[in-house]
This record gives sequence, structure tokens and C-alpha cells, in this order.
Amino acid sequence: MALRFDILTTFPEMFGTEPPAALAVSIPGRARKAGLVEWHATDIRVFADNKHKKTDDRPFGGGPGMVMMCQPLWDAVLAAEALDPRPARRVLLTPQGRRLDQPMVEELAQSERLLLIAGHYEGIDERVVERLAPQEISIGDYVLSQGELAAMVLIDAVTRLVPGVLGDEGSAVADSFSPAGPDRKRLLDHPHYTRPAEWMGMPVPDVLLSGDHARVARWRLERALERTTQRRPDLLKPDLPAD
Repeated sequence: MALRFDILTTFPEMFGTEPPAALAVSIPGRARKAGLVEWHATDIRVFADNKHKKTDDRPFGGGPGMVMMCQPLWDAVLAAEALDPRPARRVLLTPQGRRLDQPMVEELAQSERLLLIAGHYEGIDERVVERLAPQEISIGDYVLSQGELAAMVLIDAVTRLVPGVLGDEGSAVADSFSPAGPDRKRLLDHPHYTRPAEWMGMPVPDVLLSGDHARVARWRLERALERTTQRRPDLLKPDLPAD
């Protein structure tokens, strides 16, 4: 059965299923057409009970920006969850959440259904957040104008790990941050080369032309370790024992 994504949004048109919609092209688009993933956008504005279909209002206590109201979001979540019998894992995309990383992506990819709440404005009324109790996830230490972009990043990252999505399942295993190094350390990827064998006086490393698969594998691991040491030494730190 396809992994289902439900996106709660005030801009459902961003989640089209035909190009040029962002998720409708490349790997996510092919995965959807193959029946491996599906996504459905629910418009939060539909559930607003006011004349102008507003989903936000000024913050109590004053200050800049607008805050997303409780009831439209609450009703939208319940309505979206009722569309499929599978229980939905609720996720709120927010700069205040735990930072998304590859281990988390791997864990999310084991889900049958993910419900993604894409926030807007200054934030969401804390009362509905407490009621919904979603897993709060951030895609980085910066602020976006729309949570829909963060939702798309998460969908793309998770989709790649759904079995059958990639033509070569080894592609995901060899990606940066995948546990391919010694002691299952998560390394950055090694350098890649393709034709021509020489370009602007710069040749491809001889080992990659040798046909010796064992040598190539060693070279790739060495380069991955070298690159990780130079650029992300934090990835090579010993794991701390669990409390």
C-alpha cells in the first residue's frame, strides 16, 4: 500500500499532482505514478467559520504578525484523518521542532501515513498544538515564510527511502549521512565522476578506470572519510552511551 501524505495547508494549490508542481516531477512524481506514495492537500480555509474564511487573527498580548486560530486547524485535521482508515502520524513543521536529519527521515519512512501541518504567519495558537500533540520538526535553523516548503522537503526526503522508489536501492545506502562508514558512522558522500575521462586538463582518478571493484570501494570509503573529516568532523565523534 502506498505511503500516504496528508498536508494541512492554506495553499493547497502548491501540492498539485501534475508538472510543473514541485512534487509532481523527478523521483516524487515517478513514485506517485507508480503507486508507491500519494499525497493529498486539505485546505484549512474551508473550515473557517467566518465570512472571509480567515484562519488567523492578531496575537493576544500585542506584537507583530498574525497567529493561526485553533478551530479551523483542529477541524481540518480531523476531517483529513477521516479520509483514510490508517492512523495518521501528526507532524508540525516549525522552526521550534527537532531538526530533521537522515536517521529521522529513515524512521518516518517506516510510517503508513504522515499528516503534515504547514504553518503560516507568526505561529499557531498553542492550545491547538497541545491538543493535537504532533511531532514537531524543523528543517533547519532559519525561518521560512511558508511551512509548505518545509513539508515538501520532508516529503521528498522520505519518498526516496520508500522501497521501490529508487531504481537502485544502493543509491540511498550510499548517500551522504547514510550509515556506510566504519562502525556504521554516517559519512558524507565520496566524490563522483563521469564522462569524459578528462575535462579541461583534469583527469578522472585512475582507480575509477581500473575495473578493480575492491580498489574502487576502498578509494570511495577513504574519500568519504577524508571529506567528512574536513567538512563535518562532528559526524565522526564517538556515540555517547545511552542513559
